[in-house]
Amino acid sequence: MSVRENPFGQVLVALVTPFTADGEVDWPGVEKHIDDVITAGADGIVVTGTTGETSTLTDPEKIKLVEVGKKVAAGRAKVITGGGSNETAHAIELYRASERAGADGVMIVTPYYNKPTQSGILTHFRLIADATDLPVILYDIPGRTGVPIRYETLLRAAKHPNILAVKDAKGDFSEVSRVLNQTELLYFSGDDANVLPHLSIGASGLIGVTANVTATPYRRIVDAVNAGDLATATAQHKALEPLVRAIMTHVPGTVAAKYVLHGLGRISTPRVRLPLVGPEDFEAAQIEDELALVGELEGVSFENFRPDRNAAAGGALPKVAGTTR
Repeated sequence: MSVRENPFGQVLVALVTPFTADGEVDWPGVEKHIDDVITAGADGIVVTGTTGETSTLTDPEKIKLVEVGKKVAAGRAKVITGGGSNETAHAIELYRASERAGADGVMIVTPYYNKPTQSGILTHFRLIADATDLPVILYDIPGRTGVPIRYETLLRAAKHPNILAVKDAKGDFSEVSRVLNQTELLYFSGDDANVLPHLSIGASGLIGVTANVTATPYRRIVDAVNAGDLATATAQHKALEPLVRAIMTHVPGTVAAKYVLHGLGRISTPRVRLPLVGPEDFEAAQIEDELALVGELEGVSFENFRPDRNAAAGGALPKVAGTTR
């Protein structure tokens, strides 16, 4: 297949949404964090995705995150809006509003909970892609949505002119190779532990949670793969492994990433919105044990890591509770 131009970037961060202690969006914290990850090497940010706690953000918050992302990125990185909805009409509204707010692309997650057939999934994707001029990434994460995007559905979706890419958190590498061979779809690794394996079989980049803590090693991996330097890419992959384990193993990635970012002094609180809660003591201890195994890692040092388990305890309800619509 011909090589398709990539309009999304290669090192994309699945951005956490910093909150204040009472659960409101910390807008100055959002701006600082976006600037931090771009400075560390990200050329794309995904706001309002799973890691950004999209299911507990209001629609106005989601749109403002796009606006703030565009302002802070200032052309240095693409801004992709994730999340969407398992209601097709609502998803269309959100993505149209995001386009007006300046988004560079949209990421559509497989409809969750209502458990549609493959025909329903394809119709959902096509109608949203029809409703926007932005390039589309499909997000295949059956562990959260309950249903995979099957191979045949991906082939059919690939025929839509706006559907350009897949974020893969399914981890079926033989299927990834098959789709890459038969379509022009771009692939992005959606599993932090499998970034290098994905890239090695032809993926274009990653959308990572651990990259909130440091995007620099991922930048090094991608640049090395682009240059055909497997040894450098592998060395960076190995160096990242304990940090990936710390972020992705013991509690939801959002929770661990915020706990670590707060311990590094990078965000003002580790607060998450209910029903997410901060790590319990034993979970925090597991995260800290993994961090103790991280050696020299470009872009971050844990020598001054100061975890605050009390600040992370529990979860928060925002003062102005609102439905997603």
